[in-house]
Amino acid sequence: MNRDLDFIFFALPRWDGNYSSTSYSLAKEFSKNNRVFYIDNPFTIKDFITQNKSPKIQTRKSALIFGKNIYKKVKGLSDNFIAVTPPLTIPNNFLPSGYFYNALSSANDKLIFMTISRIIKDYDVKKYIFINSFNPFYARQLPEKIRPLLKIYQTVDDIAQSGYTSKHGPRLERNAVASADLTLATSQQLTKLMKAYSSEVHYLPNAADVELFKTAAYTKLDQPNELEGNEKKVIGYVGNLDRLRVDYPLLKKIAEFHKDKILLLVGPSKYETYKDFGLDKYPNVVITGGKKLEELPRYLQNINCAIIPFVCNELTKSIYPLKVNEYLATGTPVVSSRFSDDINDFRDAAYLADSHEDFLNKIEEAIKNDNEDNRKLRIQFAEKNTWSARVKSFWEIVNPYIESK
Repeated sequence: MNRDLDFIFFALPRWDGNYSSTSYSLAKEFSKNNRVFYIDNPFTIKDFITQNKSPKIQTRKSALIFGKNIYKKVKGLSDNFIAVTPPLTIPNNFLPSGYFYNALSSANDKLIFMTISRIIKDYDVKKYIFINSFNPFYARQLPEKIRPLLKIYQTVDDIAQSGYTSKHGPRLERNAVASADLTLATSQQLTKLMKAYSSEVHYLPNAADVELFKTAAYTKLDQPNELEGNEKKVIGYVGNLDRLRVDYPLLKKIAEFHKDKILLLVGPSKYETYKDFGLDKYPNVVITGGKKLEELPRYLQNINCAIIPFVCNELTKSIYPLKVNEYLATGTPVVSSRFSDDINDFRDAAYLADSHEDFLNKIEEAIKNDNEDNRKLRIQFAEKNTWSARVKSFWEIVNPYIESK
């Protein structure tokens, strides 16, 4: 730990995003001992026009248009945590790679560099670490006047597997990794992939806000409105209902096979893919939409078996899911598909299924065999995977680099 250092985070997820993220969770943990300046992923001019009435735009309007009130203290967090709103940027993802894309990218970078320089001046920042967390679309290389003690790139997903990010993301990420002092990867697969572009790649997996989720194990919380009056067993998934990750045919089989139970889906769904599979028509399926992180424990307290129904593909192969430790911290039984090397590390704490049929049967097994001793073991497993433990690992990785500087 080095309390004399500040952090400037530039991350793809915003601090007030719809679900928990690696970068925000890590930044919050750092802010317990260090100043953290968390720069929003920029809104583009197109975002400003098409999302003008959204609360996220409305609360940032003066910062986005006039550059005023760009700093915000976040309620419930340490005063060391400062959220920062950069100016509007120019949309360019629609362009092919080449001169025009690079020209707009350079103009956007200058806006980010201007924001970083303003932070350094306004807060008299001397020694700091710069972390670009999975946002290689900006600030891959810093100008001479911006000199962090250490420049870190963090990768959290296989950027080549998502429709929007796959167009420019892979080549930009290669550049970001190559120009960083070191790269942190949240999964074993990503560590392997990034080592093709740099020898300075380290595995730093995801974790959970264990203390928050443990409240579901030890404190009686308010029952969610969506489950009011329910007396059936509940199978629950909490997370983004992303059509590229979630195995929707499996969810449909779960709803049909476990008709005597409720299938609860808690999380945002940009494309409402669940409608394509008719899940919204099943009487035993409850879909709540996105919820804030702080609300999730009360949903998990009412779940008898938590699931990670991910498909097995190139995208999920690179995922260390935040939710597995969140689930375990509540003591809830967990059933997951074997989608990555990282999930295999949880074989002693969760039920891992090899097929759809196996998944359906393991749900029944998990609920049947649930007891107080098993719940305690799950919580103990989760307690090894806290964000404070990850910060400790971070310093073990980073300190040799700082000393060499």
